[in-house]
Amino acid sequence: MKIAVLGATGQTGQYLVSQALQSGHEVTAIVRNPGKITEKHESLKVVEADVFSADSLKAHFQDQDAVVSCLGFPISFFYGVTGYTQSMSALVGAMRDAEVSQLIVMTSWYTEPNSGAQSPFLIRNLLLPMIRSVLSNMYEMETALQTIQDINWTVVRPPGLKNLPATEKEFMTHEGYSVPDAIGNSVGRGDVARFMLSLLHSNAWLKRGVAIHTK
Repeated sequence: MKIAVLGATGQTGQYLVSQALQSGHEVTAIVRNPGKITEKHESLKVVEADVFSADSLKAHFQDQDAVVSCLGFPISFFYGVTGYTQSMSALVGAMRDAEVSQLIVMTSWYTEPNSGAQSPFLIRNLLLPMIRSVLSNMYEMETALQTIQDINWTVVRPPGLKNLPATEKEFMTHEGYSVPDAIGNSVGRGDVARFMLSLLHSNAWLKRGVAIHTK
């Protein structure tokens, strides 16, 4: 397949690009700084674009089979985070113009404001308040996607991320904001990338959000 990847220079994005190329996909990595891409492959095209501009993105979405987003935006303690909603508005507009219908996007566990009520004490009282500005904007983006009918989107929600390569572990999935009975609060970025790529060939989670973990 031909896939456009956003957030390709991030830690999860790097794993995703590498795995996609190894699986035989043709990858267009859309980045702000092409110099940060160290991967070299005959099936990899690296382009520069503004993720907040549909006009900037649409030329790179032409002839793609899917768009995969690993975009991430930093915590803001003083100003609201808006990167997720603003970039998604541009993505959707560009996908429509380029007639691309499949979108896979990564967010996180606990984006819904009340979903962490039963999480462990330190997560509930320390981590979630600290990253709430990011989670809130992710949730706004997820909510906006739920109103879109002409794009086959899937939201992938991993827990905390470790910079580890993919394994062969079985995935645990749940249509919600966390995975009940999951042991541990983190998963390897390589496994997140592996799950996201598996959705290119599956209709199991179309127009739904899925929380994931590994066994």
